[in-house]
Amino acid sequence: MIAAPFNAAPFYADLAEAPDGAEAVWLKVGSVRVRVASWKAGDKGTVLLLPGRTECVEKYGRAAGDLIARGYSVITIDWRGQGLADRALPDRHMGHVDDFAEYQEDLDAMLAEAGRAGLPKPYYLMAHSMGGCIGLRGLLRGLPVKAAAFSAPMWGISMAAWLRPVASVVTALARPLGFAHRYAPSTSCETYLLQVPFEGNVLTTDREMWDYMRAQVREVPDLQLGGPSIAWLGAALRECAAMARMPAPKVPTICALGTAEKVVDVASVHLRMASWANGQLDLHPGAEHEIMMEGPATRKRFFDRAAALFEANRG
Repeated sequence: MIAAPFNAAPFYADLAEAPDGAEAVWLKVGSVRVRVASWKAGDKGTVLLLPGRTECVEKYGRAAGDLIARGYSVITIDWRGQGLADRALPDRHMGHVDDFAEYQEDLDAMLAEAGRAGLPKPYYLMAHSMGGCIGLRGLLRGLPVKAAAFSAPMWGISMAAWLRPVASVVTALARPLGFAHRYAPSTSCETYLLQVPFEGNVLTTDREMWDYMRAQVREVPDLQLGGPSIAWLGAALRECAAMARMPAPKVPTICALGTAEKVVDVASVHLRMASWANGQLDLHPGAEHEIMMEGPATRKRFFDRAAALFEANRG
């Protein structure tokens, strides 16, 4: 499916604290409208920056600056169902897709937009959390990138072992029994950043970055997203299980994971990276889920190592 530029889209540059020169556009992907933001800047290549669940392009304004400072251009996206992209359900606070293949359509549209905008090649992948799940599937499909950097990728859903068979049965029955569009257990319409205090949060140990993320969803309510639907959870479980049975792609990779990670399934990350012949697992002591939203030292280490990997694989 080919997506065509739709028109200029809003971009909250002040909240993003992004470099100048952002171009935000709407793309139509089938019947769905998604938002893409790009910076045509450095000539070393372009980083396809894939956000996690609940996230928006503004959240990666500072990350775009970090990559541009290292010589790269950047493109990122509001996946369908989050940010300012079209929401699937009447309850816009519920994250939902029926199948993770839908995100691959968005990824293809993002890649096409990189070409339309004349962003420099080669392309590289940088993906966080759910974006890591989407990105891995992209690599397995032959996404044309030279190297990839992952941050706490969602290659498994974190839950108690005894709950896994229960979750599989419940999500499989959700549609025929009519509760596929209910919130997944333990989640609600509340946006996590506005629901919990900084103390004890599972995203970052850095107060300044917490305030940065929180200000975006507080100031622009349309960016807020709560928990996922039961259907989304079922789709995520199926996608992670399917990819776990597949061999690692041959793309050179680094995967950053905080030792205090509590959001994604850590064992799945370790298993995947143990079988990735030209991949390296980079553990960040004390870091939580948001490696790119941690303190300055953690962030610098992540971007420096990603840039070194990209530079080593330009040919």
